[in-house]
Amino acid sequence: MNVQTTSARPRPAASSGFTLIEVLVALGIVAIALMAGLRSTDALSKNAARQSTQWLAQMCAENEFSRLRLSRQVPPVGESSASCLQAGLELQVNLTVQVTPNPNFRRVDARVVQRIGSDGTPLLQLSTVMGRN
Repeated sequence: MNVQTTSARPRPAASSGFTLIEVLVALGIVAIALMAGLRSTDALSKNAARQSTQWLAQMCAENEFSRLRLSRQVPPVGESSASCLQAGLELQVNLTVQVTPNPNFRRVDARVVQRIGSDGTPLLQLSTVMGRN
């Protein structure tokens, strides 16, 4: 009889889970992906708020241009300002009227700034030319 001797070493059990390092690496990747998503969501909401504010500022400037057109007179040269309340936001429209080479026309610049909590940076600047009606 031929007897084969085998060593009595136990076989290691097959691992059925993840190691701690693999779990930590996966958590790190998930954390980085979530932070990137959070930053992009924040940027999108700030952009939407800025667009909304600029849209309200444009409505204020266009209202002032319409007011000048409805007066049916050439606007006087100089500077003026008017307050404008749009959607609970207090804005101020600063108008500057300048002469042009043609005396029948005037250049009107509107600069809209936020009245409260602003550093004076204009939200919007629009220009137009108005003539005699």
